[in-house]
Formats: sequence, structure tokens, C-alpha cells
Amino acid sequence: MPASVTPITVRKWQTLLAFIILVCLTLTACSHSSSDKDITRFDESSPENLVKTENSHSDRINSDNINIVSPDWGNAATLTAMGHAPIATGDIRVWDRWVGRPRLPAATTDIGIRYQPNAELVAQLPVDMIVDNAFYEHARSLYGDVPAQSVMFAAKGKAATWADYTEPTRALGVLINNPKMAEDYIVQSQKDIQLARQQFQQRYSKVKKIAVVQFADANNMRMYVDNSLFKVALEQMGKELVVLGEGNQWGFVPIRMGDLARLDNETCLLIIDPLSPITRAEINDSLVWQRLGYGERRCMAELPPVWIYGGMSSLVSLANNLSTVSLTGGAI
Repeated sequence: MPASVTPITVRKWQTLLAFIILVCLTLTACSHSSSDKDITRFDESSPENLVKTENSHSDRINSDNINIVSPDWGNAATLTAMGHAPIATGDIRVWDRWVGRPRLPAATTDIGIRYQPNAELVAQLPVDMIVDNAFYEHARSLYGDVPAQSVMFAAKGKAATWADYTEPTRALGVLINNPKMAEDYIVQSQKDIQLARQQFQQRYSKVKKIAVVQFADANNMRMYVDNSLFKVALEQMGKELVVLGEGNQWGFVPIRMGDLARLDNETCLLIIDPLSPITRAEINDSLVWQRLGYGERRCMAELPPVWIYGGMSSLVSLANNLSTVSLTGGAI
């Protein structure tokens, strides 16, 4: 032992070393304890935790207030009309231009482009279920492990039927655990359509046949045919939908303005908005349009927007729009 190091100094160093070792052992024990707790909390292989997770999710799904996100406007509109609006949908900024009614609640979140929702925004939503259809299934990964269900409003055959719209509506009722809400909405929708039928009949009893188009530009348009919702809505209103061909899977056939000459003079032409001011001006300046005589020799009207690929709510909106429309031209 060096002369400068005394027994007292050695004992001080021994005491300090023992204290340091004690502290290290304590910290290690705390660290192990904390790690054990973390493993217990996040070990997904633990049966208890799996049950807890499933029960927690089941509680939300079985509640009366299921938070639904639907990028599909048809489902979003029908859920809103039923009284169970989704907490979020896409492209809300142009909802009024293409869907019209029903109006979405002010609190509805816009998740961006419907076909490719904003992933960061979606992650912040307290969503319990996604309701979409085949057109949007590619985006389901954005919602993580949130369950997704597909509900499609579309004709199952060459001609759309009332059942093609009531059955998906009932499916929505099942998903929100409120079949009665869906059934009540179907019954009320039929009453609303029948009332609109009576009002239209009182005003335009001579109109029996109707053709429906939507302009893409001043010379090209979509004519909606038998496998579209217009077939069902007009059938419910006691009118015949006049078509110029068999439609594609979206329920329309592309035509040019000159093709309208193939319609007889008793067929009233309905133009579905939106129609831009520029396109409207170009149509009015068209010599073909002027020769067709719509608004003069032939009956026509421009209707507010209705979502073409919508559900029960679109049928009701179309009927209500017809009940208040102002037809011009022809023998009306």
C-alpha cells in the first residue's frame, strides 16, 4: 500500500464502491420490472390480451353510435338520409355540385380524394367501420385493422329493380345494428316517391316518356339506361325511361347530340346537372341543338344534381326534383 493511502481512505473508497454497486443493482431491477410490464401489455400472443382487444372492438361495433367512414358517396348519402351519417367521406368540397341532397352534417370530415383518401387524416379518425364497395377496396390498407364492409347500389341484371336499392339499404341497417332504421327509411322513401309522383302527374299528366342525359361537353353526353337508378325512379313514378341502346356497367350509353334526333317528339328530355355556364352557352349556340327544337317543339328540363351511382337517397332526390321541375316545350 502506498504511504499516501491511509486505511481511512481505503474504507471511504470501499463504502463509495458498495453504494455505486447497490444503485446499479436497483436500477437494473427497476428496468427488468418495467420491461416485464411492457411485455405483458403488448404481447399479442397472450390469450387474455387477445380477448380484451376483441371485446373492446366488439363493444364499439355493438354500440348504438358506430363511427363509420365511407369514401363512397352512395353509401354516405343513404346513411345520412337514414339518420346515421358517416363521420367522414371524401371530396366534400364538390358534394353539392354532384350529389346535392341530402346535405352532410357540418361536422363531417373530408378525407380528401375519394379514390385515394388522406392516410394521415384517416389515422386520426375514431373510426369503427369502413363501408365502401369494390371501387374503393384498394384503399382499405389505409385504415389499418379497422373492419371494412362492401355495400353496392347497382343493378344486378340488365334492368335495375326496386330490390337492387332496398336490399343494400337493409344491409346498411344491419351494419349499424339498427335494421329498423333502414326499414323505416325504405317505407318513408316509398311514400316520398309516391307523393312526388302525384305532384308531377297533377302538373304534367301528358308526359309519359322521359329520356335522361348528362353532358360531358357541348356535343357528347351520357344517356342513362335501364340498368341505372333512373329506370327504378321513373318506374316508381309511373313513367317510361326511353333509351338508345344497352348501357355499360355504370348504367349509361355514350351518345352525341345528333343522336337525340332518334327520340320521338313525345319523349321529354331531362338534363342532369352539373352543367357549366360555358357548356350551356355552347349548347345553345349549336345548330344541331337548335334544329332538335328542345324547349320549343320538344319537351325538356334541367334538373338539379343527383348522384348517379347513389342508393335509395338518390331515388328520393330524383323524385323530389321531378315533383318541382318546370318543363318547357312540346305538348305538355
